[in-house]
Order: sequence, then structure tokens, then C-alpha cells
Amino acid sequence: MSDHRKPSEEYVVIRHRPGYRLRRTLILLVFSVAAAVGGYATGLAQGGFRFSSVEDSRDQLEKEVEELRAQHRAASQQLTNLERGRTIDQQALNQARRTMVKLETQISSLNADLTFYKNIMAPSEASKGLQVDRLSLQRDRQGSGYNFKLVLTQVGNNKSYLSGVVAVNVIGTRNDEKEVIALRDLSDDIADLGVKFRFRYFQDVEGLLAVPKDFIPEKIQVVAKSHGQASAQAERTFDWNDLTEN
Repeated sequence: MSDHRKPSEEYVVIRHRPGYRLRRTLILLVFSVAAAVGGYATGLAQGGFRFSSVEDSRDQLEKEVEELRAQHRAASQQLTNLERGRTIDQQALNQARRTMVKLETQISSLNADLTFYKNIMAPSEASKGLQVDRLSLQRDRQGSGYNFKLVLTQVGNNKSYLSGVVAVNVIGTRNDEKEVIALRDLSDDIADLGVKFRFRYFQDVEGLLAVPKDFIPEKIQVVAKSHGQASAQAERTFDWNDLTEN
């Protein structure tokens, strides 16, 4: 049989590598997400959101949220394309799903921060002045106690500093009897019955607390009092189970 190929014709053999293009696309996507998250973490580590003005922090957060939403839409489309494909690399698909979870978590965190700053700058009439904004409890890695974080805010008028003291008490039972324990008796990070504060926008009170084994905590009561001409008091009670259920 004669060979009908022209002298100028050549054949090129290309190695088939299943999933290569898919994995390469996902790696680029993961790196872009990691860069965005890393940039946000670096900003926090350098005090960008703590020591710049609240307005700048709010604008920066809005920009971060929009960028992450765009990446989230791109990742969602990529995931849809992967799931519709005839041949899907399961490892690549799992990586895409993990990337989606990270993006959604990051967006949720940024939205919470953004809401926090917006509430300080544009509050409702009923929520102006000294506020006990939130309290969180998180099990420490050793399981010996809880990392706590209390956030106080001055909402609305931020032209002057607000100073005073805040007292935190844990309410519960011991041997079937009601008992109230001051935070200073549960945490080595708190020395005084009333923790002093001074801030314009907000201030965190953080530390580690350990609950006695024979004490059953039920609630945490927070009472903050400011001094001076604009003296005020803010009080809030948190349910222990609501704080620790996560």
C-alpha cells in the first residue's frame, strides 16, 4: 500500500493527561483565594483595622467583601462546570468544594465586621452611647478553660473618649445553691473587680477563664459604667449555653 502523505505533512503525538487542566485551574483559584485571605490577615496583624479610622476600616471592609464575592461567584461557576463534566477528578472536585467553604466563611466574617463598623457610625436612635456589643467564649486548645472576648462600643457620638469600668460576673449553681463569681476570680488575666476602659469607638477585653469543676455556669452578666459629664451605664446578660454551644 502506497503512502499518500505529502512530504511536508508531520504528525505530533501529544500525551493525554486526564485532569491536568482541571487541577491547574483549581490550583490557580486556590492561590488567588489564599492571597486574598492572607492580605486580610496581614491587615489585621499590622493593626490596620484597629488603629486606622473607623471610616477607613469600613471602606476597606466593603472593598474586601466585594472582591471576595466576585471570587465566590467565579468559584461557584467553576464548581458547577466541574460537576457537569463527564469525567471529573474527585480530588480536584473536593478541593473546589473546600475552597467554596473557605470563601463563604471569609465573606461571613467580613460581613460581620462590616456590620459592626456600620452600627458604630450610623446607629439607630435607641442604640446610641455606651453599649455592651458582644461577648464570645471559645474552648482553649488544652480544654482547661475558655478564651473570652468582650467588646464595648461607643455608638453615635465618637468625638470624645469614653472612660469607666466594666464588671463581669458568672452566675450559676454550686451544690444546688445559687452563686455569683466575679471574672477576676476565674481569670488570671483580670486583676480588678471592675476592668477599666477608655476608648472612642470600641475596646476589647480578652483573656482566659477557668470554671471550677463543681460549679455549673448558667449566665454571664456584664455591667459597664462610664464616668464624667456623659456618664452612662450599659448592662447585658448572656446565656452560658448560647455562648458555648459552638
